[in-house]
Amino acid sequence: MTELDEHGGWPALLTALLDRQDLTAAQARAAMATILTGDATPAQLIAFVVALRAKGETPEEISGLLDAVLAAATIVPLSDELRSQAIDLVGTGGDRSHSINVSTTAALVVAGAGVPVCKHGARAASSKCGAADVLEALGVALELPPEGVVRCVEEAGIGFCLAPVYHPAFRFAGPSRREIGIPTVFNLLGPMANPGRVRRQLIGVANPQVAERMLASLRIHGSVKAWVVHGQGIDELTTTGESTVLALEDDHVRSFTVDPVELGLAPAILDELEGGEPHENAAVVRRVLGGEHGAHRNIVVLNAGAALVVADRVTTLAEGIELAEESIDSGAATIALDRLIAVSQAALAAQGTTGS
Repeated sequence: MTELDEHGGWPALLTALLDRQDLTAAQARAAMATILTGDATPAQLIAFVVALRAKGETPEEISGLLDAVLAAATIVPLSDELRSQAIDLVGTGGDRSHSINVSTTAALVVAGAGVPVCKHGARAASSKCGAADVLEALGVALELPPEGVVRCVEEAGIGFCLAPVYHPAFRFAGPSRREIGIPTVFNLLGPMANPGRVRRQLIGVANPQVAERMLASLRIHGSVKAWVVHGQGIDELTTTGESTVLALEDDHVRSFTVDPVELGLAPAILDELEGGEPHENAAVVRRVLGGEHGAHRNIVVLNAGAALVVADRVTTLAEGIELAEESIDSGAATIALDRLIAVSQAALAAQGTTGS
Protein backbone atom coordinates (compact mmCIF):
# COMPACT_ATOMS: atom_id res chain seq x y z
CA MET A 1 0.00 0.00 0.00
CA THR A 2 1.37 3.42 -0.95
CA GLU A 3 1.34 6.50 1.22
CA LEU A 4 -1.40 7.93 -0.98
CA ASP A 5 -3.50 4.76 -0.63
CA GLU A 6 -3.36 5.17 3.14
CA HIS A 7 -5.24 8.45 2.65
CA GLY A 8 -7.87 6.95 0.35
CA GLY A 9 -6.10 7.49 -2.97
CA TRP A 10 -6.84 10.15 -5.56
CA PRO A 11 -10.66 9.81 -5.36
CA ALA A 12 -10.69 10.68 -1.65
CA LEU A 13 -8.35 13.66 -1.99
CA LEU A 14 -10.03 15.05 -5.11
CA THR A 15 -13.49 14.67 -3.60
CA ALA A 16 -12.36 16.56 -0.50
CA LEU A 17 -10.93 19.39 -2.60
CA LEU A 18 -14.06 19.62 -4.76
CA ASP A 19 -16.08 19.83 -1.54
CA ARG A 20 -13.77 22.70 -0.51
CA GLN A 21 -12.32 20.71 2.37
CA ASP A 22 -8.71 21.42 3.35
CA LEU A 23 -6.20 18.59 3.20
CA THR A 24 -3.85 17.74 6.02
CA ALA A 25 -0.12 18.23 5.49
CA ALA A 26 0.25 14.44 5.34
CA GLN A 27 -2.38 14.14 2.60
CA ALA A 28 -0.78 16.91 0.56
CA ARG A 29 2.67 15.37 1.03
CA ALA A 30 1.40 11.97 -0.14
CA ALA A 31 -0.15 13.47 -3.26
CA MET A 32 3.00 15.38 -4.21
CA ALA A 33 5.24 12.39 -3.48
CA THR A 34 3.13 10.36 -5.90
CA ILE A 35 3.44 13.07 -8.56
CA LEU A 36 7.20 13.40 -8.11
CA THR A 37 7.82 9.66 -8.48
CA GLY A 38 5.98 9.68 -11.79
CA ASP A 39 3.17 7.52 -10.43
CA ALA A 40 0.37 10.02 -11.12
CA THR A 41 -1.29 10.08 -14.52
CA PRO A 42 -1.53 13.44 -16.32
CA ALA A 43 -5.27 13.49 -15.59
CA GLN A 44 -4.70 12.90 -11.87
CA LEU A 45 -1.99 15.55 -11.70
CA ILE A 46 -4.05 18.20 -13.48
CA ALA A 47 -7.17 17.41 -11.48
CA PHE A 48 -5.22 17.75 -8.24
CA VAL A 49 -3.45 21.06 -8.91
CA VAL A 50 -6.53 22.68 -10.47
CA ALA A 51 -8.86 21.55 -7.66
CA LEU A 52 -6.32 22.71 -5.10
CA ARG A 53 -6.02 26.11 -6.71
CA ALA A 54 -9.79 26.49 -7.08
CA LYS A 55 -10.23 25.81 -3.36
CA GLY A 56 -7.20 27.87 -2.38
CA GLU A 57 -4.05 26.36 -0.92
CA THR A 58 -3.67 26.56 2.87
CA PRO A 59 -0.30 27.02 4.62
CA GLU A 60 -0.58 23.46 5.95
CA GLU A 61 -1.16 22.07 2.46
CA ILE A 62 1.72 24.08 1.00
CA SER A 63 3.94 22.89 3.84
CA GLY A 64 3.10 19.25 3.13
CA LEU A 65 3.68 19.71 -0.59
CA LEU A 66 7.00 21.43 0.13
CA ASP A 67 8.06 18.53 2.37
CA ALA A 68 7.67 16.18 -0.58
CA VAL A 69 9.48 18.53 -2.97
CA LEU A 70 12.45 18.91 -0.62
CA ALA A 71 12.58 15.16 0.04
CA ALA A 72 12.88 14.54 -3.71
CA ALA A 73 15.46 17.31 -4.29
CA THR A 74 19.22 17.12 -4.66
CA ILE A 75 20.70 19.03 -1.73
CA VAL A 76 23.48 21.62 -1.90
CA PRO A 77 25.45 20.92 1.30
CA LEU A 78 26.18 24.42 2.55
CA SER A 79 27.71 24.64 6.01
CA ASP A 80 25.35 25.47 8.86
CA GLU A 81 26.97 28.91 9.11
CA LEU A 82 26.48 29.64 5.41
CA ARG A 83 22.94 28.29 5.46
CA SER A 84 22.01 30.67 8.26
CA GLN A 85 23.65 33.69 6.57
CA ALA A 86 22.90 33.09 2.89
CA ILE A 87 19.89 34.52 1.10
CA ASP A 88 17.90 33.66 -2.00
CA LEU A 89 16.29 36.34 -4.17
CA VAL A 90 13.64 34.78 -6.38
CA GLY A 91 10.22 35.37 -7.91
CA THR A 92 7.26 33.20 -8.74
CA GLY A 93 7.16 34.53 -12.29
CA GLY A 94 3.93 34.66 -14.20
CA ASP A 95 3.55 38.44 -14.06
CA ARG A 96 3.83 38.80 -17.88
CA SER A 97 5.77 42.03 -17.42
CA HIS A 98 8.79 40.82 -19.46
CA SER A 99 10.99 43.01 -17.27
CA ILE A 100 14.76 42.87 -16.96
CA ASN A 101 16.23 40.26 -14.60
CA VAL A 102 15.82 42.30 -11.44
CA SER A 103 16.33 39.55 -8.85
CA THR A 104 19.40 38.16 -10.58
CA THR A 105 21.05 41.57 -10.91
CA ALA A 106 20.13 42.43 -7.33
CA ALA A 107 21.62 39.13 -6.17
CA LEU A 108 24.98 40.13 -7.67
CA VAL A 109 24.76 43.50 -5.92
CA VAL A 110 24.01 41.76 -2.62
CA ALA A 111 26.98 39.44 -3.12
CA GLY A 112 29.13 42.48 -3.83
CA ALA A 113 28.04 43.87 -0.47
CA GLY A 114 29.46 40.80 1.24
CA VAL A 115 26.30 38.76 1.82
CA PRO A 116 26.46 35.13 0.63
CA VAL A 117 23.82 34.31 -1.98
CA CYS A 118 22.57 30.88 -3.01
CA LYS A 119 20.20 31.68 -5.85
CA HIS A 120 17.71 29.19 -7.19
CA GLY A 121 16.19 29.67 -10.63
CA ALA A 122 15.39 28.34 -14.06
CA ARG A 123 15.10 29.24 -17.69
CA ALA A 124 12.27 31.42 -18.90
CA ALA A 125 8.79 29.94 -18.83
CA SER A 126 6.45 32.84 -19.61
CA SER A 127 9.06 35.54 -20.32
CA LYS A 128 11.85 35.92 -22.85
CA CYS A 129 14.69 35.58 -20.36
CA GLY A 130 14.84 33.79 -17.02
CA ALA A 131 17.59 33.88 -14.41
CA ALA A 132 19.40 30.94 -15.97
CA ASP A 133 19.20 32.46 -19.45
CA VAL A 134 20.79 35.76 -18.46
CA LEU A 135 23.51 34.14 -16.34
CA GLU A 136 24.39 31.80 -19.19
CA ALA A 137 24.58 34.78 -21.56
CA LEU A 138 26.96 36.43 -19.08
CA GLY A 139 29.23 33.38 -19.17
CA VAL A 140 28.24 31.61 -15.95
CA ALA A 141 28.41 27.80 -16.01
CA LEU A 142 24.99 26.57 -14.95
CA GLU A 143 24.82 22.80 -14.71
CA LEU A 144 27.04 22.36 -11.69
CA PRO A 145 26.84 19.54 -9.16
CA PRO A 146 26.25 20.40 -5.48
CA GLU A 147 29.95 20.70 -4.67
CA GLY A 148 30.33 23.15 -7.56
CA VAL A 149 27.58 25.41 -6.21
CA VAL A 150 29.11 25.26 -2.72
CA ARG A 151 32.46 26.26 -4.23
CA CYS A 152 30.84 29.25 -5.95
CA VAL A 153 29.15 30.44 -2.76
CA GLU A 154 32.35 30.03 -0.75
CA GLU A 155 34.77 31.52 -3.29
CA ALA A 156 32.64 33.99 -5.27
CA GLY A 157 30.06 34.84 -2.62
CA ILE A 158 27.24 33.69 -4.90
CA GLY A 159 26.17 30.39 -6.41
CA PHE A 160 23.34 29.41 -8.73
CA CYS A 161 21.20 26.27 -8.50
CA LEU A 162 19.59 25.42 -11.84
CA ALA A 163 16.14 24.13 -10.90
CA PRO A 164 15.95 21.15 -13.30
CA VAL A 165 19.29 19.86 -11.98
CA TYR A 166 18.24 20.02 -8.34
CA HIS A 167 14.56 19.19 -8.75
CA PRO A 168 14.68 16.54 -11.49
CA ALA A 169 11.36 15.07 -10.34
CA PHE A 170 9.59 18.24 -11.49
CA ARG A 171 9.95 16.82 -15.00
CA PHE A 172 6.97 14.57 -14.30
CA ALA A 173 4.77 17.64 -13.89
CA GLY A 174 6.24 19.73 -16.70
CA PRO A 175 4.14 18.58 -19.68
CA SER A 176 0.85 18.85 -17.79
CA ARG A 177 1.73 22.29 -16.44
CA ARG A 178 2.52 23.52 -19.94
CA GLU A 179 -0.69 22.07 -21.36
CA ILE A 180 -3.03 23.80 -18.90
CA GLY A 181 -1.03 27.04 -19.08
CA ILE A 182 -2.12 28.55 -15.76
CA PRO A 183 -0.16 29.21 -12.57
CA THR A 184 -0.48 26.37 -10.07
CA VAL A 185 0.96 25.50 -6.69
CA PHE A 186 4.19 24.54 -8.47
CA ASN A 187 4.80 28.25 -9.08
CA LEU A 188 4.74 28.79 -5.31
CA LEU A 189 6.80 25.74 -4.39
CA GLY A 190 9.77 26.44 -6.66
CA PRO A 191 10.80 29.71 -4.97
CA MET A 192 10.48 28.11 -1.52
CA ALA A 193 12.44 24.96 -2.36
CA ASN A 194 16.00 26.30 -2.38
CA PRO A 195 18.38 23.32 -2.69
CA GLY A 196 20.82 25.00 -0.29
CA ARG A 197 18.13 25.16 2.41
CA VAL A 198 18.95 28.82 3.01
CA ARG A 199 17.03 30.39 5.86
CA ARG A 200 16.59 33.89 4.43
CA GLN A 201 14.48 34.76 1.40
CA LEU A 202 13.32 37.73 -0.63
CA ILE A 203 10.48 36.30 -2.72
CA GLY A 204 8.48 38.25 -5.26
CA VAL A 205 4.95 37.12 -6.07
CA ALA A 206 2.83 38.04 -9.06
CA ASN A 207 -0.34 37.30 -7.05
CA PRO A 208 -0.36 39.09 -3.67
CA GLN A 209 -3.11 36.81 -2.38
CA VAL A 210 -0.61 33.96 -1.94
CA ALA A 211 1.90 35.97 0.11
CA GLU A 212 0.50 35.12 3.54
CA ARG A 213 0.29 31.40 2.78
CA MET A 214 3.84 31.31 1.44
CA LEU A 215 5.24 33.16 4.43
CA ALA A 216 3.47 30.82 6.85
CA SER A 217 4.98 27.83 5.04
CA LEU A 218 8.46 29.38 5.07
CA ARG A 219 8.08 29.90 8.81
CA ILE A 220 7.15 26.24 9.31
CA HIS A 221 10.23 25.22 7.33
CA GLY A 222 12.69 27.18 9.43
CA SER A 223 13.17 30.53 7.71
CA VAL A 224 14.58 33.04 10.18
CA LYS A 225 13.81 36.09 8.08
CA ALA A 226 11.87 36.50 4.84
CA TRP A 227 10.04 39.13 2.83
CA VAL A 228 7.33 38.21 0.35
CA VAL A 229 6.77 41.21 -1.91
CA HIS A 230 4.47 42.34 -4.70
CA GLY A 231 4.75 45.50 -6.75
CA GLN A 232 1.95 46.81 -8.95
CA GLY A 233 1.37 43.48 -10.68
CA ILE A 234 5.01 42.35 -10.89
CA ASP A 235 6.92 39.88 -8.73
CA GLU A 236 9.44 42.41 -7.41
CA LEU A 237 9.52 45.54 -5.33
CA THR A 238 8.70 48.08 -8.01
CA THR A 239 9.56 51.68 -8.80
CA THR A 240 6.32 52.15 -10.75
CA GLY A 241 4.34 52.78 -7.56
CA GLU A 242 3.86 51.37 -4.09
CA SER A 243 4.73 47.76 -3.27
CA THR A 244 3.32 45.56 -0.53
CA VAL A 245 5.55 43.57 1.81
CA LEU A 246 4.73 40.74 4.17
CA ALA A 247 7.74 40.22 6.41
CA LEU A 248 8.76 37.42 8.76
CA GLU A 249 11.11 38.91 11.35
CA ASP A 250 11.96 37.55 14.82
CA ASP A 251 9.18 34.97 14.45
CA HIS A 252 6.62 37.74 13.98
CA VAL A 253 4.81 38.73 10.79
CA ARG A 254 4.19 42.33 9.81
CA SER A 255 2.91 43.98 6.65
CA PHE A 256 3.78 47.36 5.20
CA THR A 257 4.06 49.26 1.95
CA VAL A 258 7.13 50.63 0.20
CA ASP A 259 6.99 53.92 -1.70
CA PRO A 260 10.10 54.34 -3.89
CA VAL A 261 9.68 58.11 -4.08
CA GLU A 262 9.95 58.38 -0.29
CA LEU A 263 13.25 56.52 -0.61
CA GLY A 264 14.60 59.00 -3.16
CA LEU A 265 14.07 56.79 -6.21
CA ALA A 266 12.51 58.34 -9.30
CA PRO A 267 9.19 56.80 -10.32
CA ALA A 268 9.27 54.65 -13.45
CA ILE A 269 6.77 53.42 -15.98
CA LEU A 270 6.62 49.71 -16.76
CA ASP A 271 7.93 50.18 -20.30
CA GLU A 272 11.22 51.49 -18.88
CA LEU A 273 11.74 48.18 -17.07
CA GLU A 274 11.05 45.93 -20.05
CA GLY A 275 13.79 43.51 -20.99
CA GLY A 276 14.54 41.50 -24.07
CA GLU A 277 16.44 38.44 -25.20
CA PRO A 278 19.16 36.94 -22.97
CA HIS A 279 22.02 38.81 -24.67
CA GLU A 280 20.11 42.09 -24.30
CA ASN A 281 19.37 41.50 -20.62
CA ALA A 282 22.98 40.47 -20.03
CA ALA A 283 24.08 43.83 -21.44
CA VAL A 284 21.66 45.54 -19.03
CA VAL A 285 23.22 43.65 -16.10
CA ARG A 286 26.69 44.78 -17.14
CA ARG A 287 25.58 48.39 -17.55
CA VAL A 288 23.81 48.50 -14.19
CA LEU A 289 26.75 46.91 -12.39
CA GLY A 290 29.02 49.27 -14.30
CA GLY A 291 27.32 52.26 -12.68
CA GLU A 292 24.79 53.39 -15.29
CA HIS A 293 22.02 55.45 -13.70
CA GLY A 294 18.33 55.27 -14.57
CA ALA A 295 15.23 53.14 -14.11
CA HIS A 296 17.11 49.83 -14.28
CA ARG A 297 19.52 50.81 -11.52
CA ASN A 298 16.74 52.15 -9.32
CA ILE A 299 14.67 48.97 -9.29
CA VAL A 300 17.79 46.86 -8.77
CA VAL A 301 19.04 48.83 -5.76
CA LEU A 302 15.53 48.84 -4.28
CA ASN A 303 15.38 45.06 -4.35
CA ALA A 304 19.01 44.59 -3.35
CA GLY A 305 18.41 46.98 -0.46
CA ALA A 306 15.49 44.87 0.71
CA ALA A 307 17.62 41.73 0.54
CA LEU A 308 20.30 43.42 2.64
CA VAL A 309 17.66 44.10 5.30
CA VAL A 310 16.57 40.45 5.22
CA ALA A 311 20.23 39.45 5.50
CA ASP A 312 20.55 41.61 8.65
CA ARG A 313 23.36 43.59 7.03
CA VAL A 314 21.37 46.81 7.57
CA THR A 315 18.30 47.71 9.61
CA THR A 316 16.34 49.96 7.23
CA LEU A 317 15.51 49.88 3.55
CA ALA A 318 17.08 53.32 3.08
CA GLU A 319 20.35 51.98 4.52
CA GLY A 320 20.04 48.93 2.27
CA ILE A 321 19.68 51.07 -0.84
CA GLU A 322 22.73 53.09 0.18
CA LEU A 323 24.80 49.92 0.66
CA ALA A 324 23.54 48.52 -2.65
CA GLU A 325 24.63 51.68 -4.45
CA GLU A 326 28.02 51.44 -2.76
CA SER A 327 28.34 47.82 -3.94
CA ILE A 328 27.77 48.99 -7.51
CA ASP A 329 29.79 52.19 -7.48
CA SER A 330 32.81 50.63 -5.77
CA GLY A 331 32.96 47.93 -8.45
CA ALA A 332 32.29 45.18 -5.89
CA ALA A 333 29.15 43.95 -7.66
CA THR A 334 31.00 43.61 -10.97
CA ILE A 335 33.77 41.73 -9.17
CA ALA A 336 31.14 39.36 -7.73
CA LEU A 337 29.86 38.63 -11.24
CA ASP A 338 33.33 38.11 -12.67
CA ARG A 339 34.23 35.79 -9.79
CA LEU A 340 31.03 33.81 -10.30
CA ILE A 341 31.87 33.36 -13.97
CA ALA A 342 35.45 32.29 -13.22
CA VAL A 343 34.66 29.98 -10.29
CA SER A 344 31.66 28.35 -12.00
CA GLN A 345 33.69 27.66 -15.13
CA ALA A 346 36.54 26.25 -13.01
CA ALA A 347 34.07 24.04 -11.15
CA LEU A 348 32.63 22.83 -14.45
CA ALA A 349 36.12 22.05 -15.76
CA ALA A 350 36.94 20.18 -12.55
CA GLN A 351 33.74 18.20 -12.94
CA GLY A 352 34.78 17.22 -16.46
CA THR A 353 38.23 16.16 -15.24
CA THR A 354 36.70 14.08 -12.46
CA GLY A 355 34.32 12.41 -14.86
CA SER A 356 36.97 11.49 -17.45
